Amino acid sequence: QHKDAYQVILDGVKGGAKEKRLAAQFIPKFFKHFPELADSAINAQLDLCEDEDVSIRRQAIKELPQFATGDNLPRVADILTQLLQSDDSAEFNLVNNALLSIFKMDAKGTLGGLFSQILQGEDIVRERAIKFLSTKLKTLPEEVMTKEVEEFILTESKKVLEDVTGEEFVLFMKILSGLKSLQTVSGRQQLVELVAEQADLEQTFNPSDPDCVDRLLQCTRQAVPLFSKNVHSTKFVTYFCEHVLPNLSSLTTPVEGLDIQLEVLKLLAEMSSFCGDMEKLESNLKKLFDKLLEYMPLPPEEAENGENAGSEEPKLQFSYVECLLYSFHQLGRKLPDFLTAKLNAEKLKDFKIRLQYFARGLQVYIRQLRLALQGKTGEALKTEENKIKVVALKITNNINVLIKDLFHIPPSYKSTVTLSWKPVQKADASQKRASEDTTSSSPPKKPSAGPKRDARQIYNPPSGKYSSNLGSFSYEQRGGFRGGRGRGWGGRGNRSRGRIY
Repeated sequence: QHKDAYQVILDGVKGGAKEKRLAAQFIPKFFKHFPELADSAINAQLDLCEDEDVSIRRQAIKELPQFATGDNLPRVADILTQLLQSDDSAEFNLVNNALLSIFKMDAKGTLGGLFSQILQGEDIVRERAIKFLSTKLKTLPEEVMTKEVEEFILTESKKVLEDVTGEEFVLFMKILSGLKSLQTVSGRQQLVELVAEQADLEQTFNPSDPDCVDRLLQCTRQAVPLFSKNVHSTKFVTYFCEHVLPNLSSLTTPVEGLDIQLEVLKLLAEMSSFCGDMEKLESNLKKLFDKLLEYMPLPPEEAENGENAGSEEPKLQFSYVECLLYSFHQLGRKLPDFLTAKLNAEKLKDFKIRLQYFARGLQVYIRQLRLALQGKTGEALKTEENKIKVVALKITNNINVLIKDLFHIPPSYKSTVTLSWKPVQKADASQKRASEDTTSSSPPKKPSAGPKRDARQIYNPPSGKYSSNLGSFSYEQRGGFRGGRGRGWGGRGNRSRGRIY
């Protein structure tokens, strides 16, 4: 007779509001006693989860974890994942809490439900399920996130990564790089390989296709934090030297206001210090050297009376030169005789003239910046103009150190500088990896009144013999690109879900 009584409770879902409220409480309460009615019970509760009355829906959702026993758990996880599409904030929070509670019962079963919806569900469900993973996984205790569970996440994520938008890719990298089992050297190596696959480094680079450029930059940004003295950036640095540098001036971007050339050069500079043995080192160093020459002008010719022969003094582009000179200095260490043995004497002489001319302009600029910042402390350094001058001083000092090295006979590659846009590292637990992975190219960073990440003004140096034509210095924020995630990767072959973000 108990079975009949339970059936009456199940039928309550077809009744009025009072019957439904009672059913929402009693169906889960006695569920475990009637395994033969399990399907009907779950379906009845599901009907209540979709009721028009919000209080009935909330009650039904809250009780869903009670159905998550044995073989029913993946199904409950699947249902809860679909319910993430709710726009009612209280309901949405209940779904999140219910998912977290069944996660603690059976993480793999819950993940099975989440991933099945990510792979096959509606776009809104897919989007919210990915967001759930990217925000909630890191909150789960170690006894839930076992090695086996993390392996399952990696396996399933690889399936999803076969067809993702740029934004989804960034979220999945956040999910995977947070897994404990991937914090090791071999784990980070696996992640770099995943990114390289996503970046499609085998394909022909098309500088005039904004999606192609966008994709390479998005992927490279994800790879940069993974590189260290043990996890090399060689594949990416090679691709940038061979395919991107020669096309630097023709790069296109979907992001308004982004200095795409500077962005590329910054990424190359950051990666160059972790480059391993490179197959075509000499030819890639030559490409880097040729690109550097483009930004290292020859001095204007002087007339017999010592005046400029009508030609304008060339502009000195400090931000570009810092990146190119740093990258050349890093890779040059691997082939220290490049400037003396691989270049003819005429070329080396020409390079030294360019370096000397640049260094002269640099000295004037450094003096002006120091004078402008002299005696300024605390609040005074926080004005936008002074923040930009502080960064300008970092850039010019870096270039100065690197030029001095190259003036040695033979050229030296021993100096170390910290790239001007790199943030000051705090020596706390979260930065432990950074300190473990420091190499000779990144000395301990001194605290400085650096700019905020949104400093984007243009600074025109005061006029003077060199500085009137030094060109405007603009500080491009790292990650300024992020505003532009409004596009997909473009076509992903016939696997495309047709989603544009």
